[in-house]
Amino acid sequence: MIVITVGNEKGGVGKTTTATTIAAGLAARGYRTLLIDADAQGHATRALGLPKTPGLYNWLVRDADYHEVMIPVPPERYGGNEHTRLYVVGSNVETRNIASSISDAYAVADALEPLRDIIDVVIIDTSPTPSLLHGAIYLATDYMIYPTLCEYWSFDGLAESLTRQNSVRNVHEVKVLGIIPYRVRLQTLEHSENLNRLREQFGELVWEPIPDSIVWAEAAAFQIPVFIHAPDHSAAQIAWSLVDRVEALLEGVHDE
Repeated sequence: MIVITVGNEKGGVGKTTTATTIAAGLAARGYRTLLIDADAQGHATRALGLPKTPGLYNWLVRDADYHEVMIPVPPERYGGNEHTRLYVVGSNVETRNIASSISDAYAVADALEPLRDIIDVVIIDTSPTPSLLHGAIYLATDYMIYPTLCEYWSFDGLAESLTRQNSVRNVHEVKVLGIIPYRVRLQTLEHSENLNRLREQFGELVWEPIPDSIVWAEAAAFQIPVFIHAPDHSAAQIAWSLVDRVEALLEGVHDE
């Protein structure tokens, strides 16, 4: 089982879109996938057509069994079939209280341990506000993906996130899988220059930029992945390229 966390200490940069797109795509391809919504807004939960629930709070604070909190997503919502598996541990406003209700830094890692033979990949969507919950998530994480806008404040959030990730390096190694520039308008000088800065600093860790397009928001409104909403649109091909990146990692780990 591989745990991938999507983070950036700046809101509105594409974290939920990244997490739900990759989770849905991997599940459609046959990977047993768990999406954990760790943001009190519950947008990752709603993005796949499920009601907001205190699933994560119940799991980590009320010691609920994983069977009680893992909600299956109907296969037709992500292009799967009767053999595919996509589960969501939902979130709602109670998620805000997790940080003040747990004292064990390994709470998330311990909760995930029984799933090692049941789930192939865990995708965690995080909130932009750092907390003890973030620290517990990092200690359960194998790889990080950082979505970012090509704008100053988003870069600042990225820097803060990388610093916080590095703070757990002495006790747990977390690798950066990729940095995804979102809603990029290359015709503007700001975005073009900032994208170059990003590539100069992080090199091959920077994935292909995702152009600004209303189709992503439309898919979110319909609570389905963009590759289901508009399968012939270029955004769908970009979405599958994100899935390809993570699938290559999973195949590489499996071959080791």
